Amino acid sequence: MQTINNDKQKRNVNIYMEANPNPNSMKFVANFMLLPDGVSYDYPNLESAEHSPLAKVIFQSFSYVERVFFMSNFVTITKAEGKDWEEIRTELKDFIKGYLEENKEIIIPEALREEVEINEEDSETVKKIKGILDEYIRPAVESDGGAITFHSYKEGVVKVLLQGACSGCPSSTVTLKSGIENLLKRMLPNEVNAVEAEGI
Repeated sequence: MQTINNDKQKRNVNIYMEANPNPNSMKFVANFMLLPDGVSYDYPNLESAEHSPLAKVIFQSFSYVERVFFMSNFVTITKAEGKDWEEIRTELKDFIKGYLEENKEIIIPEALREEVEINEEDSETVKKIKGILDEYIRPAVESDGGAITFHSYKEGVVKVLLQGACSGCPSSTVTLKSGIENLLKRMLPNEVNAVEAEGI
């Protein structure tokens, strides 16, 4: 699915910035969808960004960028600890705005994927877990500039993958235990004993 058109006319782009619970991450929100709903891409370094021209050029242009994450209508940038947002946020905002105005690709078309639907081969418990994550937890995590996806379920333990601003966030472990784990245990008391994160 092609999300960025290729005509050469400049597109009208507005970007606003949002802080989130991770002090080293900032959300840059556009006035249009960058990707299909529910699809996200997380790049923890330049090497991982081979399928994203935008992520690649951000890493190459700004040495203090440590992670780039795309979802729906926003880009989350995670910076190095020693840099102050006051010094860098405007140049990042202007760079992203300029890139999007040129209608350049965010993800190369052959690497674009559709939203992952609930798999019919999933057990009833896994279907319930995915449904709860999708309905109750994903919107809140997304508003904080990150994403959560189901990883696995075995013997009462749910593993999830935290991406974007959630990765490396000091409060993500608290969110995981007091928020996500409590909710799943309350809604599925006989099936869920614990929730663990991959990729924090």
